[in-house]
Amino acid sequence: MNSDEKLVKKVVTVNGKKRVIYQRVAQPVIPTVPPVMTAGDIAGLSMTRDALALASSVALVIDQSTSEVLFEKNANVTLPIASITKLMTGLVVVEAQQDMNEMLEVTAEDIDREKNSSSRLRVGSQLSRANMLHIALMSSENRAASALGRHYPGGLRAFVATMNAKAKSLGMRGTHYVDSTGLSSNNVASARDLAKLVVEAYNHPILRQYSTDSKYVVEPGGRALQYANSNRLVTNPDWEIGIQKTGYISEAGRCLVMQTNIKERPIVMIFLDSKGKFSRLGDAARIRKWLETMEPQNVARSNRRIEG
Repeated sequence: MNSDEKLVKKVVTVNGKKRVIYQRVAQPVIPTVPPVMTAGDIAGLSMTRDALALASSVALVIDQSTSEVLFEKNANVTLPIASITKLMTGLVVVEAQQDMNEMLEVTAEDIDREKNSSSRLRVGSQLSRANMLHIALMSSENRAASALGRHYPGGLRAFVATMNAKAKSLGMRGTHYVDSTGLSSNNVASARDLAKLVVEAYNHPILRQYSTDSKYVVEPGGRALQYANSNRLVTNPDWEIGIQKTGYISEAGRCLVMQTNIKERPIVMIFLDSKGKFSRLGDAARIRKWLETMEPQNVARSNRRIEG
């Protein structure tokens, strides 16, 4: 019997008597689904080794106060950044000094046609600009981020143009935005670019507060919705996080940017294209342990690409 066949027991009636027979039946062939490759995989970044055995293909750690690079791994490579995009969305909203109490409405234009992701904000939901920003930063609510972009003077196109202009002014040379959500893989940046964004966004207390809240309740249309932070480290008492943002789409892998204090030292961490749901958090823990137990050295010098 072939490996793709199996014996099936059947009871049949022959001349009024029941008999048991066995038949060979071909088993259905289930196609093997290949793993989804990220942009980093395609670029070969997953072949880069580092001294801390991080799961992220890209990493950058800097001292916020001195801009000293403490650790880097493929930090200059431009990759999709997923919902890390929303940190720039928040920065543009805050610096535009728009009325945070203005009510914004979710429309059909805010439905995700890129990834067909779901949202708890129904079409017709209304929230203040402050609440839209809050859940966009804290819980990566895509329709909220989309609504923020649409309600900018000149609409979403003008909003995205302002995002790119801000990136240019910060010296984020490898950065480009096409939407306010990060759902498109055409939202790209390098880790070095994102470190500049984190440092700039940290200057705004509202972005620090909204991105690090653990839970928040909004009431679109009179019905209460409770949102939770997409980064579970914010509820960990061992961490002192000043600002953060997570991100994920298949092209980008798992991403995380944040500012934290380690041994009374302000640290900015960037992780892109991490493999595994919790691996970016594990990488943050590895970096923290290294900073706490070792004299920081340029570990990046030990990074090497596997040949062949």
